[in-house]
Amino acid sequence: MFSRERIEIKSLDQVRVMRRAGLVVADALDAVRAAARPGMTTADLDAVAARVIAEAGARPSFLGYHGFPATVCTSVNEEVVHGIPGPRVLAAGDVVSVDCGAIVDGWHGDSAVSFVLGPDGPLAPEAAAPDPGDALLVRATEAAMWAGIAALASAQRLNEVGAAVEAAVELAGEADGAAYGIVEDYVGHGIGSAMHQPPDVVNYRVSDRGPRLRPGMCLAIEPMVSRGAGTTRVLEDDWTVVTEDASRAAHWEHTVAVLEDGITVLTARDGGAGRLGDLGVDVVVL
Repeated sequence: MFSRERIEIKSLDQVRVMRRAGLVVADALDAVRAAARPGMTTADLDAVAARVIAEAGARPSFLGYHGFPATVCTSVNEEVVHGIPGPRVLAAGDVVSVDCGAIVDGWHGDSAVSFVLGPDGPLAPEAAAPDPGDALLVRATEAAMWAGIAALASAQRLNEVGAAVEAAVELAGEADGAAYGIVEDYVGHGIGSAMHQPPDVVNYRVSDRGPRLRPGMCLAIEPMVSRGAGTTRVLEDDWTVVTEDASRAAHWEHTVAVLEDGITVLTARDGGAGRLGDLGVDVVVL
């Protein structure tokens, strides 16, 4: 089941179970986005996701993981990742990132979204935000994720993904007139029978080419980008990661399977066909 690098290789049937877990995650994140309003707390968002996962007969990946006390991670503004849901009240103009995982029959799905909260809920990508730079940040981070996923379709070695992510962030920064910082302290990962597995999936260029890609690998690709330097620190709760310079951050993630005939995005309803089609990549339909 494992290669020499201890990377878990899945059968097609196992990938199909992961697809079921991925769709539960997609449902939970859609429900959170639909529910989010100014005046809600991050604990309210957690309750929405918990309900969707329970109704699907799945289990949350995060709850109890190394003692994490909630179903999702909710990170707001300068919080990058691993924010603990609680009494924090959301306001219009907040940048909200929600990271969610679910387990179906022992197999995991993992995805994250970010949005700018408007007066009536999450703003559409093209909508005017109170701070236009926040909307640009969210779009740039999502585009970088899709660039990394698209690179995975033709890559021979894993770290081609990180090079594509960094190139996309640089391109967005030039277009937006912004100096984006890629968070390097936290990276993507292998996923399958455990939520976090080898290999690490970096979001930046490195000299090492990384492991050779093989059918049956499943990877969580998740860039985190800030409007500042990208350096971070952990708060006293030992979970919440914030930018050192208090710049706002965004986080996007999808779980992707490498198959014999290509790739498929297990946490996207269409398998990633829409966004990847725009980048010239066809996806495998499970």
